[in-house]
Amino acid sequence: MNDPVEQWRNDTPGCAARIHLNNAGAALMPAPVLAAMQAHLTLESELGGYEAADARAEAVTTAHAAVGALVGAAGRHVAFTASATAAFVQAISAFDLQRGDAVVTTRADYTSYQIQFLSLAARLGISVVHAEDLPGGGVDPQSVREILRRTRCRLVHVSWIPTHSGLVQDVAAVGAVCEAAGVPYLVDACQAVGQMPIDVAALKCDYLTATARKFLRGPRGIGFLVASDRALQRGDHPLFVDMRGATWVDPASYRLAETATRFEEWEFAYALVLGLGAAAEYAVRVGIDVAHERAWRLAGRLRTMLAEISGVRVLDPGTRPSAIVTASLGRPAGAVMQQLRTFGVNSSATLRWYGLRSFEGTDVESALRLSPHYYNTDDELDRAIGTLAGILRG
Repeated sequence: MNDPVEQWRNDTPGCAARIHLNNAGAALMPAPVLAAMQAHLTLESELGGYEAADARAEAVTTAHAAVGALVGAAGRHVAFTASATAAFVQAISAFDLQRGDAVVTTRADYTSYQIQFLSLAARLGISVVHAEDLPGGGVDPQSVREILRRTRCRLVHVSWIPTHSGLVQDVAAVGAVCEAAGVPYLVDACQAVGQMPIDVAALKCDYLTATARKFLRGPRGIGFLVASDRALQRGDHPLFVDMRGATWVDPASYRLAETATRFEEWEFAYALVLGLGAAAEYAVRVGIDVAHERAWRLAGRLRTMLAEISGVRVLDPGTRPSAIVTASLGRPAGAVMQQLRTFGVNSSATLRWYGLRSFEGTDVESALRLSPHYYNTDDELDRAIGTLAGILRG
């Protein structure tokens, strides 16, 4: 078969039944991912959970390496977690934050992380400082630099691509600022992994966190963390390190694992781990450059078509937005999302409080989010926008 799009779609059973434009939520899994998980569940049913894990120990190591290869890291730098948020929490808990410390974040950072920073501020007395945006959108690295000069900053955190828009923030420029200042840096790559080439060394980050289920096309319920050599050599480890991450060497002390395994927990969803590994391998076979170019081209076309519908306003800031397309419809987006679903079109709704600071000073209460990927087609976009236009006409 010479047509790669046809091959990708044949590998994706869900394409036959619906137009899936919710890859920023959870992409359709390709057949090899599903097969990897099913095979391990079958093995657990036949051998037992512990015995199946022992039998697939080498495959788990391969999964670490596959995910590492996706982001330019060795397998020893990768830790599997229950979700991207769990990875974020593990990384944050490695820092003994105290009253008077500052954490620097952006106006576009992910909702859950904004809430968790507020919780840390209330409990520990730290300050949460939001860097200013550039005029065209996205964090201003110079603002970060100035904040680091005037605060006792312990950590900088940036969501590369926010969940509520197609904005792409300049995480590499912020990384350079953090490295020069000697301040640890955490990048949320949840929406970037699978739709953009990633090299953690170029980002100069101490930690990178992500999920399997979005543009990477893996299963729900698993994420990962990438810890740099700098973080490992500092002795960073989560507050609640357990017996997978450390060995109890005498009654009063423990010895940390030398690798990012110190951020993992003993209880593993092995089927999901192997599914994530298969998703990473599939993404490498497709080619991240190929996925990136095609997904972003489809997203650009979506923005053009949406802008031609009366009453629709495209919201995505930045000079080159990602494969996440958001638009205000002049009516509640959640209801439109449900109507689209009845016609076999998957989308998502983003609400004002998902990006409270980003939507500050605007009249946006909700937006429709459409997120194509490389296995989508121009014909699907035409049909989806035609359906949307019909719904909006009432």
